[in-house]
Amino acid sequence: MRYAILSDIHANLEALNASLEVCQKMQVDQYLCLGDLVGYNADPQACMDIVRQLPGLVMVKGNHDDYVSSGDNTMEGFNPHARDAILWTRAHLSPESLEWLSKLPYRVSTKGGITLVHATLDSPEAWGYVFDIHHANDNFTYQFTPFCFCGHSHAPIAFCKRPTFGIQGGPSVIELPDWLSRPDELSEINPNELDHLEVPVKAACKYFVNVGSIGQPRNHDPRASFAIYDTEEKILTRWRVPYDIATAQAKIREGGLPERLALRLEYGE
Repeated sequence: MRYAILSDIHANLEALNASLEVCQKMQVDQYLCLGDLVGYNADPQACMDIVRQLPGLVMVKGNHDDYVSSGDNTMEGFNPHARDAILWTRAHLSPESLEWLSKLPYRVSTKGGITLVHATLDSPEAWGYVFDIHHANDNFTYQFTPFCFCGHSHAPIAFCKRPTFGIQGGPSVIELPDWLSRPDELSEINPNELDHLEVPVKAACKYFVNVGSIGQPRNHDPRASFAIYDTEEKILTRWRVPYDIATAQAKIREGGLPERLALRLEYGE
């Protein structure tokens, strides 16, 4: 079984299509989505129509999905650009689509031993972040499956919890440093190059993995980021996929969304 794990698509049709093209070539069997299908970019309805038809889709709610579908106009804690995009998105989705988003769960576990959450496991509706081993340790306390995939921060990061009986003086929770591009590698990124990183999955370990963002990366790599997990090969692969950023930017500007939302796509920030 091959699972594609998609997150933070944020209405970016060009990035979504480029990512799905890779998924199809890799013969993905089932799609898991970690929320924030909408917000920021200019194709919310088109992206929803595509994602909802993906084979075996299992999806959780993100904070942008929540605010768009809840009718909350205050959006406490949101910056003005994000709030403007929420209001714009709400006006560009069908009533049926808004209702569908509103009914998404905050957290779900699949039969394949995978837990999905947009933010954190302890209180997913509070929209907290996992940035380091301290936060990951807290989440492992609530993780009862071998895998938990999350999004929300738009920056890929991964942690492994090893069985205590197999550790000789080392910490039980470690970060997988290769999952995130190292700072000394950022200057060497080719935004037009398809890239992937394979991580072998070890038995008896638990993994808490942020797959990054398809529609608005924030790790200074503008390419769409997502993951594919092959259960037979026991390989987790992070993909970095180039897409037509200029077209996505033009749609943002034509739609009257904030200019900042267009500019940040080019720099992955």
